Amino acid sequence: MGLPEAQPREKKHHRKIDCEGFLRDDGLWDIDVHLVDTRSYDCGYDELHRGGLIRAGEAVHDMWLRFTIDLDFLIHDVHAASEQTPFGICPRAADAMRNLIGLRIGSGWRRQVRERIASNQSCTHLMDLLGQLTATAYQTLHAALEEREAAREAVGEARAKPPIIDTCLALSSSGEVVRRRWPAFYQQPAIEETET
Repeated sequence: MGLPEAQPREKKHHRKIDCEGFLRDDGLWDIDVHLVDTRSYDCGYDELHRGGLIRAGEAVHDMWLRFTIDLDFLIHDVHAASEQTPFGICPRAADAMRNLIGLRIGSGWRRQVRERIASNQSCTHLMDLLGQLTATAYQTLHAALEEREAAREAVGEARAKPPIIDTCLALSSSGEVVRRRWPAFYQQPAIEETET
């Protein structure tokens, strides 16, 4: 375990998020995300929903989100399901996720999501899953994107800048990884001036 040993403590909450990416037979890609929240104690939220009590170990939230995308990250279809929720109205927010069909995951993505789905019409937890979903999409499509770029280069087309460049320390455009893997997109690091 990478973290230091913890002080004595009692577990109260567990959130499990499972993300998977699939290449479909029709050439599109499905990205599935599943979230389950459980608590170690009984809790109540809505006396009119689930008998007014969610027992320890039962799912407070059990939610699914699937995007069907193409290799250009265009969203062709969206499915969301809220199987367990603390309030009876919560599952209705899943329908709002379909408003994202036709968007392209990429620059300006979060702003476009908020333009299509207002906070008071959405579910905080489904919206939180969008970050996990987009990260999984990039991981899932990475090899296929590299193959497509290699095929384009083979016929003399210029390679597009990999969208992953400058998204983290390892993939900095002025870093060693980019210099070795994508030399055309490498940029010399700025020379830091030293104090005299």
